[in-house]
Amino acid sequence: MGTDIHSEQLSLDFLRVCEAAAIAAARTMGKGDRRYSDQVAVEAMRKVLDTVPMRGRIVIGEGERDEAPMLYIGEEVGLGARTHRQNDYPEVDIAVDPLEGTNLCALGANNAISVIAAAERGGLLNAPDIYMDKIVVGPSSRGAVDIDAPVKDNLENIARRLGRDVEDLTVIVLDRPRHKKLIEEIRAAGARIRLISDGDLSAGISAAVAGTNIHALMGIGGAPEGVLTAAAMKCLNGEIQARLVFDPERLGVDRHKVPPAEKVIARLHAMGIDDPNKVYYTDDLAPGKKIIFAATGVTDGALLRGVRFFGAGKRTHSLVMTTEVRQIRFIDTVHIEGGPNTVIRF
Repeated sequence: MGTDIHSEQLSLDFLRVCEAAAIAAARTMGKGDRRYSDQVAVEAMRKVLDTVPMRGRIVIGEGERDEAPMLYIGEEVGLGARTHRQNDYPEVDIAVDPLEGTNLCALGANNAISVIAAAERGGLLNAPDIYMDKIVVGPSSRGAVDIDAPVKDNLENIARRLGRDVEDLTVIVLDRPRHKKLIEEIRAAGARIRLISDGDLSAGISAAVAGTNIHALMGIGGAPEGVLTAAAMKCLNGEIQARLVFDPERLGVDRHKVPPAEKVIARLHAMGIDDPNKVYYTDDLAPGKKIIFAATGVTDGALLRGVRFFGAGKRTHSLVMTTEVRQIRFIDTVHIEGGPNTVIRF
């Protein structure tokens, strides 16, 4: 195969990875056990990852090695990690979220997805599992926003780029106490808000796709999700700006419930992040030239339908994108089980 990344081929392998995780998670939908939903998604994703022809390294995963039995940061996956022919396979950095929206899946709510992003070695930021302040917009508003600008100014610039009034904009915000001031400022500017309980990655992607009636995502969410969002933005020509957040006051939590700032900063330095206050742009979070992004719906959402089960199989709906081949594919797959007389439902 050689050691260069062949995005077209690997994208189909990563599609299989996401489908397996989504199907496993969907079987637990609505059962109220978020940890179990996440566990089965992780196990299914890892099993298929080890069949992919690559030397994969997890840079965004389920946590540190001591905290996660599978898909931990630094873990090696793929055929190259399981054979003695490592030089036959390309080196790939991987960011995964086997089940984005664990609560959504456990409750049977919308917008739970299984996600993977990949790039050549060094093509994705090795981000810590802490919080990140973000603003995400689509191609039309790229270059028109500034994470340090007042909310009103950003909304006016987005509206101007879209040729509409601020009152016609819809902004997605995670429904958290820490966003009280942000919500007030968005409403004061005249825009509408869609509050979500979880899943700011799928929300960020929606902001970059025309026709979803979502025009921006704002607020503090997870840093790993920020890297995954950046990978999607590279494929969709959207934009994310972000800054790491570990100040308990900004997070709206008791300082005893988060690690001390000096401990977080030491961890950032160990991961190669020298400036904890740096503003990250899309190319900082996902600098890779050959980026692959794949996602499969677990439950129904704005972009993807959830997994459907029927007597002779199941049906999945996925999104696959690459920067190398400028294509955005929505893939509807019927997974057939049973013999030659199986009735296929479309």
